[in-house]
Amino acid sequence: QVQLVESGGGLVQAGGSLRLSCAASGSISSISSMGWYRQAPGNQRELVAAITSGGSTNYADSVKGRFTISRDNAKNTAYLQMNSLEPEDTAVYYCKADIRTWSMRNHEVWGQGTLVTVSS
Repeated sequence: QVQLVESGGGLVQAGGSLRLSCAASGSISSISSMGWYRQAPGNQRELVAAITSGGSTNYADSVKGRFTISRDNAKNTAYLQMNSLEPEDTAVYYCKADIRTWSMRNHEVWGQGTLVTVSS
């Protein structure tokens, strides 16, 4: 009924930049919070950054000053601009959104993940 599609991952050298996108589609009435999480091999999934519908943001300490989350409410899309990437940023990045459908049901929806690899 609703889904998230991520794009923009890839291989980049340390110090480089990538921009991830997360597009929501389906029977969407509204989206409250959208966020990016990541999971490295052997690690638990962790929050990277999140943004509310009003634009309030929060970031993991490890990415503050390097990553920027934004969203385009008209396009139901969130972005993660990642600068000054480090090998420690290597992980699968997942988008999550809290979506209310036109049937007035709330869904926590996850994307399929996109791999970011930072080489040293």
